[in-house]
Amino acid sequence: MATRQEVKAEAKPNRKQRREQHRRIWTDQPGLDVVHPDAAGIDIGNSEHYVAIAPGKSEEPVRKFSCFTHDLRELAQFLKAHGIRSVAMQSTGVYFALSSALIGRVQVPPVLG
Repeated sequence: MATRQEVKAEAKPNRKQRREQHRRIWTDQPGLDVVHPDAAGIDIGNSEHYVAIAPGKSEEPVRKFSCFTHDLRELAQFLKAHGIRSVAMQSTGVYFALSSALIGRVQVPPVLG
């Protein structure tokens, strides 16, 4: 049985492993199957939202939007302009409410979970 120090040492990747992991994440094909190509992910915060769409849909697939109403309308138009049909949102608070309502108005149904 491994000691606590051995387990801790094995769990922490070294610099080379971290670099390789970073390279794999930022490649066009990180090894994940695309299940919903017309979906987007939104990380909702209290001062800004990060939106990610498929890399092939835009030259800038990850964008940052502020939380004011006009910014949320711009976010919704960004999704609509790139053919996004569903959205998965992540929020640790109640900040998703207005975003969800505005995105729903442009007929992009949010997937809450």
